[in-house]
Amino acid sequence: MVDQINSPKSMGGIGLLTESRWIADLRPSLLRGLEELNLVLSSSQIEQVLGYIALLHKWGAVYNLTAIKEPADILVQHVLDCLSIINPMLVRVAPGACVLDVGSGAGLPAVMIAIACPSMSVVALDAVAKKVAFVQQVALQLGLCNLQAKHERVEKINAAHFDLTVSRAFASLSDFMTGTRGAVKKGGLWLAMKGRVPEEEIRQLPEGFVILEIVSLKVPDLLAERCLVWIGPEPSL
Repeated sequence: MVDQINSPKSMGGIGLLTESRWIADLRPSLLRGLEELNLVLSSSQIEQVLGYIALLHKWGAVYNLTAIKEPADILVQHVLDCLSIINPMLVRVAPGACVLDVGSGAGLPAVMIAIACPSMSVVALDAVAKKVAFVQQVALQLGLCNLQAKHERVEKINAAHFDLTVSRAFASLSDFMTGTRGAVKKGGLWLAMKGRVPEEEIRQLPEGFVILEIVSLKVPDLLAERCLVWIGPEPSL
């Protein structure tokens, strides 16, 4: 059982989270970023995104959830970075898919997937209890009924339940694939969020897997390379 960081009541509702001046200042940048990503979110989803930024800003420093502390930096380096994968993800994955985010940390990209794709069932997995507790509170606070957080090591997940397993700066492709081999159901896929194309990691991909596609991403206001590496099981002869 993971202890809660705080009670949902004491953390306040979404309205309380997003009414501060600095959240209001972030709204235009978020809307501009969504437009650049060609990603349409409802007003309630936008409030959930801003609410997440408020929660991570409030609790991130206290519980060492992320090295990125300033709200404007959280927006670009965490939120828009994770939202940039939504449209490419939906090209290959059904809207009602079950998604596992391994090494989720403060819930990235799990929280953004859960917000942007409410029909998906998303599990944020991490081995650090305080990070799992934070994601549990985020799900409660933002009303994300499709988001769960589990305190477990990835090697223990062998239910073959998931349509997609995703990672963001979690591990090498080899470790990612080896650790999650048993988590993905037949016909499922793996998606690794990377900076530059990881040529060496691709060469060391374990047997039984194949690179399906590498997708270049442009994250609004982020001056860094980003790509997605799609991986699937090697076809049977």
